[in-house]
Amino acid sequence: MTSQLVADLEWRGLLAQTTDKEALLAELNKGQTTFYIGFDPTAPSLHVGNLVVLLVMRRFQLAGHRPIALVGGATGLVGDPSGRNEERTLNDESIVEEWVGRIRSQLEKFLEFANGSNKAEMANNLDWTKQLSALEFLRDVGKHFSVNQMLAKDSVSSRLEAGGISYTEFSYQVLQGYDFLELYRRENCRLQLGGSDQWGNIIAGLDLIRKVEGGSAHAFTIPLMTKSDGTKFGKTAGGSVWLDSEMTSPYAFYQYWLNSDDKDVPKLLKVFSFKSREEIEALIHSVETNPGAREAHRALAQELTGMVHGEDAMRNVEAASKALFGQGELSELDAATLAAALSQLPRTTIKKGEAFPTWVDLLAATGVVDSKSAARRIVKENGAYLNNAKISGEEFAPTEGDLIHGRYLVLRKGKRDLAAVEVI
Repeated sequence: MTSQLVADLEWRGLLAQTTDKEALLAELNKGQTTFYIGFDPTAPSLHVGNLVVLLVMRRFQLAGHRPIALVGGATGLVGDPSGRNEERTLNDESIVEEWVGRIRSQLEKFLEFANGSNKAEMANNLDWTKQLSALEFLRDVGKHFSVNQMLAKDSVSSRLEAGGISYTEFSYQVLQGYDFLELYRRENCRLQLGGSDQWGNIIAGLDLIRKVEGGSAHAFTIPLMTKSDGTKFGKTAGGSVWLDSEMTSPYAFYQYWLNSDDKDVPKLLKVFSFKSREEIEALIHSVETNPGAREAHRALAQELTGMVHGEDAMRNVEAASKALFGQGELSELDAATLAAALSQLPRTTIKKGEAFPTWVDLLAATGVVDSKSAARRIVKENGAYLNNAKISGEEFAPTEGDLIHGRYLVLRKGKRDLAAVEVI
């Protein structure tokens, strides 16, 4: 089972480095292995970049191993220099504590915490660092770290070349190494998973376990994802794609996957989907032979939206997607889903109580066309729609009765160009 797990992770492109692959396989084949991944609360929510390692964690649990989700109430107060060229803005302890709670609730969607011999555990590194004095930490932990080795780590050396690093962030690797030691002691944790940028920090923990306890453990890192164009995965023009529905709506989340570049979809399916290898290969084939059908894109969007936001939310956003293009009733969408869908479109507003402009004026105001004359041509060519109903005259103006949920109008040019009007 374990050899199948590791082989599957390799096929999916989810193995960057291990300390000793054969030794790790031997450890995993002994039976249930306790492992952990750390998530620092540097924002109120996890994002889709975190989802990469979180789903690897889920795969390990499904294979029978025991996960510990470590939420960094302590390391989140310090800041990890990995992948950053400047100091992180430090947040108040009360804010970090609130974010810890929010992240914990998100982790519960992906891991089994209630049942089974390998049910997941939640841990907070503030529990073993808060009561530790600076002198105790320096004497009992710091003495085992070589400054020369710490300086040589990529995350530190790149910052030194870029202008410097504070002692606070420089010390992050010591704190993370101490986490691994404490989980080794408390939970017999023998494996740490993490992104490939965490390799140096994980190795620091392995060295500490060897020096303090005379024990051994393992590291498994996952490649950092980028898009086919070289840009950072999980970013849009509006910022990060969050797992929290209040920060990224389920509709926007669904659309992020649906609109993935064809070149990225095969990799995304392998990394994120829990479908069988045969199903994934069939979907990849569909991208290669008929990308316009977007069968693989839709399957990916459905699976991940259902996983993160629930099946009801997934069905709602699919209904919204269809309704916007005339394949369903806009009036049947709930107000929150419709608002989220329309927020992604070119838009204009009119004030409540004002007379409604014509459809031509409204479309021009949204910027979908560059002039009113262009909007008039669309009407003449029978390509003008309001709330999916065809508009037949250039002077047509909507009325209050046309508003959906008393607030919105949906304009459509041809089959696919949409715009929104909101009454404020």
